[in-house]
Amino acid sequence: MRSPAPPYRGEGPHALWHVSEDPTIARFEPHRAATALRDEPLVWAIDTRHVPLYWFPRECPRGTWWADETTTPEDADRLLAGAPRVHAVQSDWLGSMRDAHVVAYRLPDETFVEDGEVGGYWISREPVEPVELVELGDLLALHAAAGIELRVVPDLRALWQRVIASTVQFSGMRLRNLAARE
Repeated sequence: MRSPAPPYRGEGPHALWHVSEDPTIARFEPHRAATALRDEPLVWAIDTRHVPLYWFPRECPRGTWWADETTTPEDADRLLAGAPRVHAVQSDWLGSMRDAHVVAYRLPDETFVEDGEVGGYWISREPVEPVELVELGDLLALHAAAGIELRVVPDLRALWQRVIASTVQFSGMRLRNLAARE
């Protein structure tokens, strides 16, 4: 399992979340996700420590990374430059970041178990009704308030190749969508 991301400013207590651009979900039904690591119907959630990985429009490709005890000082200097945690998007997604309306559903944790394959993810085999809906607001300001460096780069693919070849911990999402805008 990957090392957890470091804490962020204003993190709050442990909770489970589902982040979406749909503010009308009343119940989450288990389903098979095409990109999921498991081939069974599940409801997926992310814990508070890792929810910033989802402070993006759903289809936005992004790379996120942080150091742990296995990260070399050279990789930390080169890729983090003093930041505890970095999130990066390609510049052609900046408008989408500014315009997105993203919400976070807090989920009850009774039926969830931690996914043992990837840190921060939780799974439920039961339907789940959210207990709270939180409007995330300005995603750029949210990153800044949390002290998470958000890098807007001209070529995320090239940067991502350097990240995954390094000793930092990382999580990349929707990277296949880079091709959609090239």
